[in-house]
Amino acid sequence: MKKLLLFLCLIFCFQVSAQEDVWVFIKDKPQETSFLSNPTLMLTQRALDRRSKLNIPLDSKDVPVDEAYYNQLNNDKTVTVLGKSKWLNAVHVQGEVAAINTLMSNYSFIASIEFANKSLNLNGKSKGKTITPNHYNKLNETLTDFNYGATDNQIKMLKGDYLHQQELTGEGQIIAIIDAGFPNVNTLDAFSRIRDNNQILGGYNFADRNDNFYTRNSHGTHVLSSIAAYIKDEYVGTAPDAKFYLFISEISETETVLEETLWVEAAERADSLGVDVINTSLGYTTYDNPNHNHTYADMDGKTTFISRGAEIGASRGLLLVNAVGNDGTQSWKYMGAPADAASVISVGAVNSSGNIASFSSFGPTSDGRVKPEILGQGQNPALIDYSSGEITTSSSGTSFSSPIMAGLIACLNQNEGFLLKASLKKSGENYNDYLKTAIYESADKFKNPTDQHGYGIPNFETALNSYIASLSLIQDELINFKISPNPVQDRFTISTDDFEDVSIQIYTILGKKVFEKAVVTSKNIDISFLNTGIYMLKISKGNQQKNIKIIKQ
Repeated sequence: MKKLLLFLCLIFCFQVSAQEDVWVFIKDKPQETSFLSNPTLMLTQRALDRRSKLNIPLDSKDVPVDEAYYNQLNNDKTVTVLGKSKWLNAVHVQGEVAAINTLMSNYSFIASIEFANKSLNLNGKSKGKTITPNHYNKLNETLTDFNYGATDNQIKMLKGDYLHQQELTGEGQIIAIIDAGFPNVNTLDAFSRIRDNNQILGGYNFADRNDNFYTRNSHGTHVLSSIAAYIKDEYVGTAPDAKFYLFISEISETETVLEETLWVEAAERADSLGVDVINTSLGYTTYDNPNHNHTYADMDGKTTFISRGAEIGASRGLLLVNAVGNDGTQSWKYMGAPADAASVISVGAVNSSGNIASFSSFGPTSDGRVKPEILGQGQNPALIDYSSGEITTSSSGTSFSSPIMAGLIACLNQNEGFLLKASLKKSGENYNDYLKTAIYESADKFKNPTDQHGYGIPNFETALNSYIASLSLIQDELINFKISPNPVQDRFTISTDDFEDVSIQIYTILGKKVFEKAVVTSKNIDISFLNTGIYMLKISKGNQQKNIKIIKQ
């Protein structure tokens, strides 16, 4: 009995002294008003312009974690700060359980604490389905007008060549690649075109906290090649004229929950720089510490830290594209996070003939949503080998179907040129939901999705035409909504007789809502209570929206 008690004591002492990862969620942001009054302290002008175009006002999620709160935690000798997220207003710390449990009583600004080990949370979930860690699989890679050369099949399968023929080649779009490393992108000839044209705008190595992003695992180099590499008459990426930020969030030699936090930090950085599309060929289900493993129940798009961050990113106007995973033949066959997030475009893999790749992970999400949504060539696609710079087809994985798709999505999103020429672009419209719908509905299994195919292989020729048609319909129905007089003293009149399903909101130029009328029944709107200044009127009719700038005298 004494030996047993001693053994149990040793186990208990080990558990108490073990270092645990935890997210500390903070109650407020005391400097919120100051930051919202000076938005360029948070976002670049390009990011602000993108928000304006997509009709997305600034809010508290854009405000950084309070520096004073962060410094107090960072100076606390009982824990180690590893990362932070402004979107989730959280700080990632590591420490002993006893020390972490005292944080709530020591700091009044803490709202809640969430252990990566769910059993340590008061509302911890049961462990659910058992998962065996597989570090190699987390990078989703296994061996195995343009003259497109080697990329002909993977582009034409998706009718991506049609986008290029319409001069939609990614020009004006910024794509962020969040991955494991980008060695030799700064030297290989296949990337000389994007280097010479200054299409690499910068990046950051979150894994090592430094500016050297041409390092670490070669996975990111291969991923980037499918979008950006160019060898005349031999190889063309899917968005050869886009610009790029390269971010390292993955620490390939280990698997820890810190990588979820680093991904969110990278996505936040991308948003602040005005990025349009993010590709992530990473996915998270299992960790070195099995107590941190996710279960199938967690794959609901709103449980894991990374998926919660992804949803906020999408709400900021980012188009998020993610590999669904390579676990289709494993006992755990499902997608990983953040591919489970509702707003993330999750991509599975097919072979060169369009048949499903057996390794491509399955859906649905645990709450029953279709995943993956779409498929591209991930089995033996053409890539640029990071060491030799030669074209290779020896690798497979949804890691590569995802960036192939992300490049074409950026081309479709290239609306500043084509849609303007077509007289369809209208300031203030949020195109992202219409763009995703057009892609999904163009896929070959849209009417009969399956757990592994999702909606199937999209057709970007069909998607482009549907996208334009949907924007045209929005313009036709809302074009007659006007107000007068403008400038306004006390009241303005809406010039329409059709108020069915119409609501209005008024925002300050900093995005603060100051007036809302959920059901509009009168043409005359009283705003005499508003201060003199410039406001934005948002008129909504169903899922359609129009913005009108108001000058209040």
